[in-house]
Amino acid sequence: MTLHVLFIVTNAAVLGPRSRKTGFFFAEVAHPFDVLDKAGIAIEFASPAGGWTPYDAYDEKDPAQKGFFESKAFRRLNRSRKLSEVDAADYDAILVPGGLGPMVDIQHNADVQKAVVRAWSTGKLVTAVCHGPCCLLGVDLGDGAPFVRGKKLTAFSKKEEHDYAREDVPYELEDALIAEGAEYSSTDNWQPKVVVDGRLITGQNPASAGPLAKELLTALGHTNQREMT
Repeated sequence: MTLHVLFIVTNAAVLGPRSRKTGFFFAEVAHPFDVLDKAGIAIEFASPAGGWTPYDAYDEKDPAQKGFFESKAFRRLNRSRKLSEVDAADYDAILVPGGLGPMVDIQHNADVQKAVVRAWSTGKLVTAVCHGPCCLLGVDLGDGAPFVRGKKLTAFSKKEEHDYAREDVPYELEDALIAEGAEYSSTDNWQPKVVVDGRLITGQNPASAGPLAKELLTALGHTNQREMT
């Protein structure tokens, strides 16, 4: 049985008062895609507006990034489905990559929040990396409590943001997640860290994108085994 993962990717090409060029961070799509695709997972792409998805920080010296850039999947990504026309329950997991773009159109987006609720409420996996966990802010499963309250997670840290985009982002993601009750943790700047809390899997930064995909793969395997027994 083929497993399916939905990547929810930003459409935002600029951010902040200085109109900083942005998009999704290329490694945060390419590395998870590489891991999941090699494992035979079917991957589909959606975005808030549908269509083109701008990217940032492409590194052609990275084989996984170069391979993805030259793939049919990358062409499909740039004709991404409109998220409002997609049902997250049709997939085994959703994955929200980071970059600075999500701080424009993923955070507090009603369709993104609906996708998170739909995936979670139907027993699927919810995963996000770097700035991608901004998709969890404001999410309410219907009980009035923040989705992240009491959940262990990580995301791009204040220490990392200080030297990267402090003047461009509208708020500190770490602070916002903690304010909603998340049990946030992080490691040294730009070092990989993944936190698994049940069906919620989060990664801190670009270096965490591949490891996050490996944890997702493990979780999908366990889910599949339970379904088959």
